[in-house]
Amino acid sequence: MTDIILYVLLLVTVVLSLVAQVRVSTTYRKYSRISAGRGRSGAEVARRILDCHGLFDVRIERVGGELTDHYDPRSRVLRLSRGVHDSSSAAAVGVAAHEVGHAIQHAEDYTPLVIRSKLVPAVSFASRFSWIAILLGIIITGFSTAFSSVGSYILFGGIILFAVTTLFHLVTLPVELNASRRALAELGLTGWYSDTELSDAKRVLSAAAMTYLAALAVSVLQLLRLLLMFSRTRRD
Repeated sequence: MTDIILYVLLLVTVVLSLVAQVRVSTTYRKYSRISAGRGRSGAEVARRILDCHGLFDVRIERVGGELTDHYDPRSRVLRLSRGVHDSSSAAAVGVAAHEVGHAIQHAEDYTPLVIRSKLVPAVSFASRFSWIAILLGIIITGFSTAFSSVGSYILFGGIILFAVTTLFHLVTLPVELNASRRALAELGLTGWYSDTELSDAKRVLSAAAMTYLAALAVSVLQLLRLLLMFSRTRRD
């Protein structure tokens, strides 16, 4: 019965990831073809919102790739992909405003963002070594009876490391949702967008939010799967 549950959980995590990625890609491309704000680009919108909050020292840079947009709090730089920086589409302005939301969070020391930033070093270590420990623990417990207890400890250590990444996803969700709420509010305050255009931007941000929700769900289900696996190895 445990084996069936493990396989079902694995299948669910794969499906959730695929659905979220497909939805955000198709939604972004759809609304990338719909102009908004009388031709004002994502970079112009971002600059307007930043200046309204007194964040004159935050620079805006154009970067390559698609959906590579992010705010770098260390260098205080807002990096926008070419399709967002130069475009005036509903998708572009929504994404640009969302990233500005992170800059505002940083300026205000938004608590979930502060916690997430402090977790980064631990998550970097955990994501690098968790699966190494998990696989090593599985191999030792499976092939060496004499060292099965050692293998169990290594496996459990790997699971603890993986739990750190799950915690990171949990903290990331409110950070991203709050940035999207800020984005929509700021776009409304510019007076540049109609209700329809704001609704279009909201659809893009909602689709993006689904990827973070899916990432959290996948991580939680994966953690549950690992705990069930550990429980089975202890019984065996």
